[in-house]
Amino acid sequence: MLLTTTETLELHMLTHYPEKSLGQEDHGWLKAKHHFSFARYYNPKRMGFGKLRVVNDDLVAAGSGFPPHPHNNMEIITYVRSGEIVHEDSTGNKGVTKAGDVQVMSAGKGIVHSEYNLSDTPLTLYQIWIESNVKNVAPRWETKPFPNESVTNTLPLVVSGFKEDKGKALPIYQQARIYAGRIKKGVEILHHITNQVYVLASRGQFSLVDKATSTELMMQQGDGAEIVDTQHVTIKALSDCEMLIIDVPDQ
Repeated sequence: MLLTTTETLELHMLTHYPEKSLGQEDHGWLKAKHHFSFARYYNPKRMGFGKLRVVNDDLVAAGSGFPPHPHNNMEIITYVRSGEIVHEDSTGNKGVTKAGDVQVMSAGKGIVHSEYNLSDTPLTLYQIWIESNVKNVAPRWETKPFPNESVTNTLPLVVSGFKEDKGKALPIYQQARIYAGRIKKGVEILHHITNQVYVLASRGQFSLVDKATSTELMMQQGDGAEIVDTQHVTIKALSDCEMLIIDVPDQ
């Protein structure tokens, strides 16, 4: 059974959040879609997903950005979809993260940072906030490029708080993992789930398959989906596509 509903849909382990159901904000220089309550968008039913607190799908106009502002005790992950973002913070870190690459900032005991699009083209990105499991550590920031080639058997691991993943992915203070990458049309991947996952459709179309119930949920660019109570999900690329899978503890 292939499901293509445009409304929020719950199917055992799957909950679908189409792009049009997300919080929408237009600040002129910033067009944001909020998967969870954030800033002026408030939905008491969408306060987070386990330790995942924020997923913002942002479009930042050329020559603009986020002026200096503070954070503490939060893991803030930025996945750049197109363009590039310039980071600077109160600990002296400066750097540029480009499309397909990832940056992580562990805010720890407190940090002030700015993020700007200094290019002449729009910037699109996901900003992801995950609660820290270690409080008041020294803040840190890191960015890393990842291969842009399409994969055929597993999605690249880009962020992890697990010791066994040290050196393979950008580290965070939480027992969570983020996978991100591109899949060619027709490829099918069986993905292992450690906790529970939130899936982001960054580009193209793909489906999430619950083989236990023979249910197939189609994901379009901009959609989100929650997957719980299972250790595996099958991903089918219905077109050339790009996705993120955020695996987080439920409490």
